Amino acid sequence: MKKIIYSLFTLSIMLSGIACSEKKEENCILKESKAAFGAPEFPTFKVEDYKAAFDYGFAEKRADIKAIIENTDEPTFANTIDALELSGKTLDRVSSIFFTLNESDNSEATTEVENYVVPKMTEMSGYIYMNDTLFNRIKTLYNNRESLGLNEEQSIVLENYYNAFVRGGALLNEADKATLLDIETKLGLASIKFGNNLLADNKAFKLVISDEADLKGLPQDVIEAAKCEDGTWVFTLDKPSCIPFLQYADNRELREKVYKAYYGRGDNNDGNDNKAIIKEILILRQQKAKLLGFESYAHFVLDEKMAKTPEAALGLLNSIWEPAVNRAKEERAELQKVADREGAGIKIEGWDWFYYTEKLRKEKYALNDEVIKPYFRIENVLQGAFDCASKLYEIKFVKRNDIPVYYEGVEAYEVLDKNDAHLGIFYTDFFPRASKRQGAWMTNFVNQRNIGGENVRPMIVNVCNFTAPQGDTPALLNIDETRTLFHEFGHALHGMLTQTHYPSVSGTNVKHDFVELFSQINEKWSIHPEVMPTFAKHYITGEAIPAELIEKMQKSSHFNLGFETTELVAAALLDMKMHLIDDYSNFDCNEYENELRQELGFIPEIEYRYRSTNFAHVFGGGYAVGYYAYLWAEVLDCDAFELFLEKGVFDAETAASFKQLVEMGGSKDPMREYRRFRGADPNPDALLRARGLI
Repeated sequence: MKKIIYSLFTLSIMLSGIACSEKKEENCILKESKAAFGAPEFPTFKVEDYKAAFDYGFAEKRADIKAIIENTDEPTFANTIDALELSGKTLDRVSSIFFTLNESDNSEATTEVENYVVPKMTEMSGYIYMNDTLFNRIKTLYNNRESLGLNEEQSIVLENYYNAFVRGGALLNEADKATLLDIETKLGLASIKFGNNLLADNKAFKLVISDEADLKGLPQDVIEAAKCEDGTWVFTLDKPSCIPFLQYADNRELREKVYKAYYGRGDNNDGNDNKAIIKEILILRQQKAKLLGFESYAHFVLDEKMAKTPEAALGLLNSIWEPAVNRAKEERAELQKVADREGAGIKIEGWDWFYYTEKLRKEKYALNDEVIKPYFRIENVLQGAFDCASKLYEIKFVKRNDIPVYYEGVEAYEVLDKNDAHLGIFYTDFFPRASKRQGAWMTNFVNQRNIGGENVRPMIVNVCNFTAPQGDTPALLNIDETRTLFHEFGHALHGMLTQTHYPSVSGTNVKHDFVELFSQINEKWSIHPEVMPTFAKHYITGEAIPAELIEKMQKSSHFNLGFETTELVAAALLDMKMHLIDDYSNFDCNEYENELRQELGFIPEIEYRYRSTNFAHVFGGGYAVGYYAYLWAEVLDCDAFELFLEKGVFDAETAASFKQLVEMGGSKDPMREYRRFRGADPNPDALLRARGLI
């Protein structure tokens, strides 16, 4: 996932600046970095310095914007749009650093800073996007854009600004502007509360096992990872802990406990409960959409996406749903047969699906994680991702021990082009900790830009929650974690290779349903039989993964995809349809999930990939009405990779053509450029073929 953090179109300035310039050199966050490439000097940063750093950034941004507003010259692209793009550099830097670290190393202190900062950001956003003078400058340029001699990137940037101002309330009357500002403040705080509740609920659950018999079925490495000094074993809701437990633990009662705890996060009627917050967020989003003239929040969000309308997005999801759920029913029947053969005397339930799936996988393909993981040492997988990128895009990665990192185990690499010119810095943060949010994502510490005589290259981070090393055993990934590493690295490449001028369209600042193309296609190299032997080597013997094991993995590539597709599409439909509801006065998210389940014919043995109360993408992040984008982009990535399969997975001409898509960020029309690469419109059947559904 590409993590969406505060950017130019969500940040602005607060109404009253704070004169704190004289304190800049006293604040470690604000001091000019002496590290290589000006990288953040994380070890010197103190949480207590962030408020003052933000206040300085707000004041600087205010001065920059004030200068644009008070400029009496006729508006030009340079004195208005260029000036906006270059405004508030300190605020951009501080916010990128803080919000990234808050996600990966959260604490009560950082939450306090977040609660301090977000209302100010909303207030300053209103100051910018509701300022009539500033909007009129942009509107004048927009109305005369055909005569300004703009290139395509400048035209897109101008259009983005105009739309952002309109969507930010520029056309509203003063009373409605005040209402919108109040809504945005409440939404920001509610989203923070949702995320903090989810993190707290995740931390709160611990399955403590004292009887060794309850570990029966679990692989030895999973047992060792859970072992505590007091002789007990502890399992948490972090995926490297709970998923293997659901896959292998023979104790059905304990599997049920872990399953219900995982899917029930945020739904326990306690201080961390998210049900009321979800209703509040949905009501506020609807109020915002109506205020801005849209039928629903879904219509508001999709108006600026490739899909454009809820009908288009739902059309894709519905076309996948029936073949997916039919396949899932076939899979359920197979699992039931396995349980019956074993004399289990049960009807398959959700907490049995993972367990019997692993038994069936082993039975049909002689495959399980114990066989696969020894070949996927994390260092080798990362090097494999580097090597693929080097072959495709003619770049290389150099480990840099002189670049400061923000947590033990985080690593930094310099990215170079084929001429050894600097392209960017790449950080990796791979292992779970109590203070880190669940999931995996990419984001920026520094955005790329090349305007105002300054060519700034990006600083990118991948944050994941992979299985950590245990004693003398290195971190060994399963195939899903391997794909996730390549996925997030695909986002990182999108950020690192960008070659635009304006930061608002650099890297991953593209249409939401286009951004996942670059991550999802990168996964496909990780599992290709020509590529896998180059990095999948046994962590003890160094032997490359045997051809027969790769063949088994290829044969099993469609295994359980009915389940995986069904849970994904169900979550996307839940997200979309929740935001199309007319009246939320009697809304209860649990009741709605059950109603939608009945409407869809969603089999009870499979859960939504994320239930409402733990759907962080939608209620704690930037993917509201956007979860469909994974499937929208999958049509593109499956169609695009078919060209690589036809020409060769490292075909130089195909890779060079695709690299143009990677480099352009949001500076060109995405569908036109995709057609240039592919020579035709994307074929939706490519997705169904890749998932084995046709």
